[in-house]
Amino acid sequence: MDRLNESLSRQNFERLRELILDEAGISLGQEKKTMLEVRLRRRLSTLRMTSTARYCEYLFSPEGRSKELVNLIDTVTTNKTDFFREPDHFEHLVLKALPDIEQRRGLSRRLLVWSAGCSTGEEPYTLAMVLSEYAQRRGGFRFALLASDISTRALEAAKMGIFRSETVQPVPPDLRRKYLMRSRDSASDLVRVVPELRATIEFRRLNLMDSHYDIAEPPEIIFCRNVIIYFDRSTQMRILGRLVSHLMPGGYFFAGHSESLQNMDLPLTVAGPAVYRKCG
Repeated sequence: MDRLNESLSRQNFERLRELILDEAGISLGQEKKTMLEVRLRRRLSTLRMTSTARYCEYLFSPEGRSKELVNLIDTVTTNKTDFFREPDHFEHLVLKALPDIEQRRGLSRRLLVWSAGCSTGEEPYTLAMVLSEYAQRRGGFRFALLASDISTRALEAAKMGIFRSETVQPVPPDLRRKYLMRSRDSASDLVRVVPELRATIEFRRLNLMDSHYDIAEPPEIIFCRNVIIYFDRSTQMRILGRLVSHLMPGGYFFAGHSESLQNMDLPLTVAGPAVYRKCG
């Protein structure tokens, strides 16, 4: 029997690997076996289980699939992001994308921006700061943010909007003073996003592997950066096709600089480095 301090059996690793691929689109190679073992031990400790064999037995039961699968996905997902990551994208947003959208459709309706794969919230909070500053310069401009992720653990942290001081260093000083509150405890190095900014964002769990996304209002801007790198090529194409189908014609799609959308049959034209505009 696989004890907590022993290796995950080959058979159970294969079962878990197949389940994770089917549910989250994440492909774990053989080299990830040790990583999965380490992360599972933490989960087993929480559940007070002493063997990975027992954990797998529970996971693959009807109760486990309904209650534990989301925790398994949380266990294997990587949540790496930063404030103002790839800053040229936010410059493109303010200087080119937003003025273009305004010119074409005016200020009559609210702009929806979707941060897909928002992790612990640094990207949507960055967007909220940038869009708030833009709104103050452009009377009548209104916006809302949808931030989604597959990880419930990451979303819980994102909703709180609490970060260490070192984490918010990329935020320009004037925006830090304006949109971040320091703890009342002088010894604490924590800051929190102001309530007004938090209120502009709806955080929601969404699995990009789902065949349908419950997005009632089409966004005019989608940020999906450094997310599809975790999927194989065929899965990337399916996910990007679904994402772009929700994007408003003429809207903008921001990908990660390390991600290529070349040779994909998508209704997009290049608008800048890792920035695309939907045809129509």
